[in-house]
This record gives sequence, C-alpha cells and structure tokens, in this order.
Amino acid sequence: QVQLVESGGGLVQPGGSLRLSCAASGSIFGIYRMGWYRQAPGKEREWVATITRGGSANYADSVKGRFTISRDNTKDTVYLQMNSLKPEDTAVYYCNADIELSTLQIRAYWGQGTQVTVSS
Repeated sequence: QVQLVESGGGLVQPGGSLRLSCAASGSIFGIYRMGWYRQAPGKEREWVATITRGGSANYADSVKGRFTISRDNTKDTVYLQMNSLKPEDTAVYYCNADIELSTLQIRAYWGQGTQVTVSS
C-alpha cells in the first residue's frame, strides 16, 4: 500500500511564507514526476508545480517567482516553499506522484491534502 502524507499547512498573513512537505511510503520501486495541486473553495483543482526525478521544475504562472518545488529522492519527499503568499493562494494543497510499484506498474497517487489559509 502506497501513501502520500502532506504536512506544513496552516494560517499565515499576506506576505508570509510556508513550507509544505509530502512524504511517500509503502511498497515503492521508484518515484517519477511529483507535483503539487490546489483547490480553493468553489473552484476546480488546479496545477501548481511539478518536478521530475532529475530535478527539472515547472510552475503555474500564478505562483512563478514566489513558490519553489524541490525533492529529496533519498527520502521520497517533495517540498513546496511558498513565499510572498497572497489571500488568493488560500486553498487545500494536494501532492501528487507517479509511483512505480514492485509489480512494475506505474500509478498516480494523491495525498489527503493540507489547508493553507492566507489572511490577516
């Protein structure tokens, strides 16, 4: 059984910073693309950032220059450093990963989500 567990969400004032973490565990043979998505109340889930196994990152225009995605392959963990946070960044943040199982199947997994609230 594979799990993705996020942590690091919370309440922060506009202009502040938060760092999200997402750790994968279970019968993992390898992890390929890892990413972060978010869903604000009343809106569809949207892509935030993606990082490849080799460290190549891409960002949504709305977070480019403020958010940084990184990963530690030795810990099967992906991070999202969020700086200069705005009220419109308020959402539940989900991590997502393409994971190769011991059966050599590759499946997409989601974490349970962590709430980020930006408010004064």
